[in-house]
Amino acid sequence: MQSNNALLVSASPHIRDIESIPRIMWAVVLSLIPAGIAGVFTFGYYCLYIVFLSSITAVITEVFILLLRKQPIVSAAKDGSAVVTGILLAYTLPPSVPWYVPVVGSFFAIAIVKHTFGGLGNNIWNPALAARAFLQVAYPAVINSDWRVLTQHGMGKLVHNIAKVDAGGKLVDAVTRATPLAKEAGVETYHFSQLLIGNIPGCIGETSVIALLLGGAYLIYKRYINWYVPVYYIATVFIMVLILPPRIATPWANNPFYHIFAGGLFLGAFFMATDMVTTPLTKRGLVLFAVGTGVLTALIRFYSGYPEGVCYSILLMNTATPLIDRFTKPQLYGDRIKKV
Repeated sequence: MQSNNALLVSASPHIRDIESIPRIMWAVVLSLIPAGIAGVFTFGYYCLYIVFLSSITAVITEVFILLLRKQPIVSAAKDGSAVVTGILLAYTLPPSVPWYVPVVGSFFAIAIVKHTFGGLGNNIWNPALAARAFLQVAYPAVINSDWRVLTQHGMGKLVHNIAKVDAGGKLVDAVTRATPLAKEAGVETYHFSQLLIGNIPGCIGETSVIALLLGGAYLIYKRYINWYVPVYYIATVFIMVLILPPRIATPWANNPFYHIFAGGLFLGAFFMATDMVTTPLTKRGLVLFAVGTGVLTALIRFYSGYPEGVCYSILLMNTATPLIDRFTKPQLYGDRIKKV
């Protein structure tokens, strides 16, 4: 008779957790909802249309590619990873982009960036950011223009309380402003209360610091992301802004608080620099990744012709992740380094 205490031998890992990819991905979707609500409140309901198009295109593309690869469809399509990619891509787009931009971007993110390398867990770059960089090249006029703040909502009226008239004499409910990090002299400077709430021009999901902090804090509480990645990333940008000589004649050129609250730093720090697939495996590696991303973000903002640096800095550090993993690999227990 076999004892109930018989030793069971199985393959590793021997310590398992109840968490799974679907649970984590749908938790990320939940954490992104506050930023989406803030974006809709600031820019209007068209943002919902953009988020929906981006997400549904990502899911359809996922199913289509899985069919081509003859892979299981139901479980993979329901794991939530495609939805996360679609939402994140939509959040990095201007609030008035044409409908085809999120469609093309989501298809590129899933079909090219994700599945070219073998699907979930094998991609080198963050799919949403890689698609955003592709759209930047494919549709530069659309991506770099028409930053709006609506006037029909209460939040918009706090800033622009004067009715605007277009060339045909008709009243319009939105005004166009330069992005808060634009590198031209005389660009409007926004108050910190506006930056925190999100009442500024920008991409759909990046403007409200409070909403992004709520989502990020939830992921940290659930232990789906490590707190030190966004902290080191944001702190590095803060320090770099203090020490770099300004090259633009604006009041916020060397204001670290303005730099960390404006633009897409919080969206990138909490939801993209923490991607478990495209970031290093060890704590030392993650810290190095976060610091490197912060340095690159500040350098791009200060010394390039592009006002924002979050997208390209994270993509560059994604590329360096295998190298970081190689040099931060922990030593095996009991293994000794041979002296030459």
